[in-house]
Amino acid sequence: MDYCFQLLPHANIRYQESLDRLGAAELACMLRAMALPVPDFRRETIGGADFLRFEAPELTADQLRRIGRHSALLLLCRREAPYLLPLDTPRPGYLPRDLAEVLKYKGKTSAVFTHMMLNLALAASDFFQAEGPVTVLDPLCGRGTTCFVALQQGMNAVGLDMDRRDLKEAADYFSRYLQYHKLKHSLNQGSRTVRKGSVPEALYTLADAKEHYQAGDVRTLRLLLGDTALAAELLRKTPAEVIVADLPYGIQHAPQDGRHPESFSALLKRALPAWRAALKDGGAMALSFNSLTLPRKTVVSLAEDAGLRVMEAPFENLEHFVEQAVTRDVVVARKEAPAAH
Repeated sequence: MDYCFQLLPHANIRYQESLDRLGAAELACMLRAMALPVPDFRRETIGGADFLRFEAPELTADQLRRIGRHSALLLLCRREAPYLLPLDTPRPGYLPRDLAEVLKYKGKTSAVFTHMMLNLALAASDFFQAEGPVTVLDPLCGRGTTCFVALQQGMNAVGLDMDRRDLKEAADYFSRYLQYHKLKHSLNQGSRTVRKGSVPEALYTLADAKEHYQAGDVRTLRLLLGDTALAAELLRKTPAEVIVADLPYGIQHAPQDGRHPESFSALLKRALPAWRAALKDGGAMALSFNSLTLPRKTVVSLAEDAGLRVMEAPFENLEHFVEQAVTRDVVVARKEAPAAH
């Protein structure tokens, strides 16, 4: 079948220039996760609108529903020359779309890009076609964009960070958001004891509708104040299916271990084994980083040293310009399940 895929316009002109390539790569990874052949995409202007055009077997209703998760999908059509037939691609929206967009701050990662990373990690994992909600961990969560994107998509989210101010801002914002939208929820605050230290925790339990909350059909957000290397212990009983992390770019801030500045490679060297241990077997992670301050080969090498399998095509060639001091890239890696004996 002949398909035409139209991408959402993006306010950042520089990012828009990369969006065709990134959008095609994301779609290719999603098709691969559904055991469909990865097509050759070509850009084509039809009726004054730009499309990614590709050939694929006829997509089922379930496959169209999963493609509806694409971070930048505007319209998917089947081409029957000279016509374009719009296809129904339901968008999964558990919480209102403004959740990841309202909180603004300097250095915030685009919610669209974060959504793309989430899809890449899911597509590399064994859980892309899971029917129940998966759990997403951001082990460097800052003010929570990844967690909010995951919740909006109907997933459970765990955010871990050492910056008390950032976590408090994320928690305060989310509490106000839930109240504003009159979403049924509860909040339990406490602490966990890990390595003889205390890790403060805020656990939100919520639902998209009152009747779902009463029936126990809920989602959770956990915000944890602690070092990222504690991820394995903190998620020992409830490991995540996917990890999404936007590594420090070295522009607004330097990574910290709580006392002294820490190099990017040193941060990853001690954190990646813990992140891997916080994943379920068959889980995967997507890590974005500034390739001008942290070379891709370093990230790949450290991921492999930690026992992860770095994914190859179509999970490669995602480097793109963000601003003068930031050229962003993404490494996707998975935790293989132990071989059966």
